[in-house]
Amino acid sequence: MRRILKVGAVVLAVVLALAGAALLFIQLSGIPRYAVQLIDLRVEATPERVLRGKKLVTILCVGCHMDPNTGRLAGHHMADVPAKFGVVYSSNITRDREHGIGSWTDGELAYLLRTGVARDGRYVPPWMIKLPHMADDDLQAIIAFLHSDDPLVAAAAFDAPKSQPSLLTKVLCRVAFAKIPYPEHRIEAPSPSDKVAYGRYLVSALDCYGCHSANWESMNIEQPERSVGYLGGGNALTDPLGKPIYSANLTFDEQTGLGTWSEADLSRAVRDGFRPDGKPIRAPMAPMPQLSDDEVGALYAYLRTVPKIKNPVPRKLADVPASATLGKRLYYKYACVSCHGETGSDGQADLRQAASHFRTRAELEAWIRDAPSIKPDTRMPAWKGIIADTEYGPLSQYVLELGKAR
Repeated sequence: MRRILKVGAVVLAVVLALAGAALLFIQLSGIPRYAVQLIDLRVEATPERVLRGKKLVTILCVGCHMDPNTGRLAGHHMADVPAKFGVVYSSNITRDREHGIGSWTDGELAYLLRTGVARDGRYVPPWMIKLPHMADDDLQAIIAFLHSDDPLVAAAAFDAPKSQPSLLTKVLCRVAFAKIPYPEHRIEAPSPSDKVAYGRYLVSALDCYGCHSANWESMNIEQPERSVGYLGGGNALTDPLGKPIYSANLTFDEQTGLGTWSEADLSRAVRDGFRPDGKPIRAPMAPMPQLSDDEVGALYAYLRTVPKIKNPVPRKLADVPASATLGKRLYYKYACVSCHGETGSDGQADLRQAASHFRTRAELEAWIRDAPSIKPDTRMPAWKGIIADTEYGPLSQYVLELGKAR
């Protein structure tokens, strides 16, 4: 028996030593690189294609790449990436030829978006959305927009700091999220008339499953429906306060998912940013007013077919500081803090600059009430009917005070 135990201990020691050596190698060698395939692609930038591309980029890319100081896709710190993956900065994807992607060819962009591999062979870790299933027409629309003269992608001479991936990220990039093969054949989107098929396509193309399945580590990019807990929610994301916020259960389980929601309820949630009970959808999820009625209808039709998962996802608003003023309490009550952070400097807009953007408090109040009527492509929801008339004054005053505290 002692001999058996001794042999077992030696075997275990060897296994642990090999595992340790493998982890050390991965830590030192970093994210893997791959040979790059040259893609011969020339995208015709028609007005219709650029418009479609802007819609897709607004939904897929703006949340991560928008620099709130310039309003361009110049990259910034991605505070909503859980700390276990490291410190992450999104890249500059403006037309700047030196700092951005202005010198990239259409084929190089297509290869990156499909496979996750940049033109220098560098693999971009899981925090960049990969689009292996997106239809060719939609992918080319994104490329056309990125090379357009739209202000969002106007050249910005800004180099975002280098990301610092954790050991976990480096391991995942070798065992779970390796390079995705470039499609050998053209990809067509299903007809919108087939609502279930088109909804399934949108869930994949818009990366809904990435956030709304069980966790990042078990996400299956090549076969999304094989992701653990597919669309059942519970994935631990991070809010601007550094606290965990869990993705919602999108299956039609009656107790813990969307089983009691109507199509109108889903439309209000994904397009306007409010649940049926009037509570806001919180960051990192942002309203997608760009979605059409047909697209929301397709999403609804498909989600009804997804196997139900009973998963009571925790949902708790940030605690209001005990000494908070009325304005600050409202800032927390209506989850402004979940999008803009405690100081107002996070998210897509720096609230500390409110005084320079709005000449009067009345103008700021009008923006909060119905921002989409002022700027249709904004990600700011309309709060009319949610915030009480008597609350706009103290809330607006608090937002203006954020700028004074800089």
